Amino acid sequence: MRRIQRVALSKAPTDYLARRQVAANNQKQQGVLNVDTHWSSTRQTQAFKPVLKTLQAMAGDAQRCMYCLDSHGTDVEHFRPKALYPKHLYAWPNLLLCCTECGRFKGNKFPMQDKQALLLNPTREDPWKHLDFDPATGNMCARFDASRNDWSVKGLKTIEVLQLDRREALSAVYLRTLKRLSVVVQTALDTGELEAQKLMAALKEKDDHGLLGWCLSDRAQTTAPFSHLYLQHPHIWRACSKLV
Repeated sequence: MRRIQRVALSKAPTDYLARRQVAANNQKQQGVLNVDTHWSSTRQTQAFKPVLKTLQAMAGDAQRCMYCLDSHGTDVEHFRPKALYPKHLYAWPNLLLCCTECGRFKGNKFPMQDKQALLLNPTREDPWKHLDFDPATGNMCARFDASRNDWSVKGLKTIEVLQLDRREALSAVYLRTLKRLSVVVQTALDTGELEAQKLMAALKEKDDHGLLGWCLSDRAQTTAPFSHLYLQHPHIWRACSKLV
């Protein structure tokens, strides 16, 4: 998972979503709203296509799922489930792009604590503040919060809901990406070609699954070859960390 920059919709799709929300709100007041039917009918319109295209652009060239960053993002996902939060049915900040598997695991699950969402929204926060990565298994896990002397609750709940620690195929591709990133760093160390901008460009080209946020964090400072970069070229490490 990586931080994703949400972009603004143009006026036409923004106005369209607003009109559809008004229509849904009216139906809810009348007690006749079926959120699935309402959403499905909207999803098939020509007017909705710019919304989908904007989400796809946000997800990058490969249009990957915004949660797992592996499978193709085929579904428009409601961060706050539409069945539970119909007032957010057409709210642009509530829409993400996800794969079928992540969508199936998440379903209508939306853990809360003190009115705060415990599921990570990659368009609103840096997931690596709450997530960690196990380079031995390829599994995502919760980050340990030293200030609380406990595991990140958001990290724990996100892992639990999306089952990021129990998907063998996902762990396998994460490990392959880690290996590619390791080769880039080791090659730079071996050749001495350590210019931060060029190194980051090469790393980002190989970072299919958003692991750079971990590789250039304090948690990778004991994992080779990232540890070697940190110890031998701290100025390059710092410069690269700022470019993640």
